[in-house]
Amino acid sequence: MTLRVTLVAAARGSSRTAERFDDGRPLDDAGRHEVRSVAPALVPLGAAELRYCSPTPRSRATGNALGFAPMVQPALRDWDMGRWRGLTLGEATAREPAAVGLWLTDPRSAPHGGETMLDFIGRVGGWLDTRPADDILAVAVAEPAVIRAALLYALNAPPSAYWNLDVRPLSAITLTGLPGRWVLCLEPGVR
Repeated sequence: MTLRVTLVAAARGSSRTAERFDDGRPLDDAGRHEVRSVAPALVPLGAAELRYCSPTPRSRATGNALGFAPMVQPALRDWDMGRWRGLTLGEATAREPAAVGLWLTDPRSAPHGGETMLDFIGRVGGWLDTRPADDILAVAVAEPAVIRAALLYALNAPPSAYWNLDVRPLSAITLTGLPGRWVLCLEPGVR
């Protein structure tokens, strides 16, 4: 008995250069257009028995636009960036260069007052490991940071690999397995 979880990155709410930590922005016009353009490839995922999403407005809107009618999962919330919430990386670096340097190199640190990387990965991995594993299909729409954390957890990759993962809006990745035993499954036809 295995679980199959497809993680779909939320459509964008701003340009990549204007991305802010945990900003809570809704979909922008470009994001809505992107959802419409990829819907034929992603809508079939709505047949999954379990349909989830992150609590962010962008994730909920993406899931709803794809017809998933997803259930909000607090454990899939974006990385808690504490006092950096709403800032771009450049703004945080300008204000606290040493703190950003520490945060980028030490997964146990939380100089922003939010979650450490290790705590974030553990939270997302804990959610993944508590899904029912009765040959069930599940889909979850979440922020790119959440998908990166899920991949690190599933692959038991070192935290430093987080910075080498590029999760684009509306990309999808599938994990199959059981709690503590996950396999990354790349399939044709899904971005």
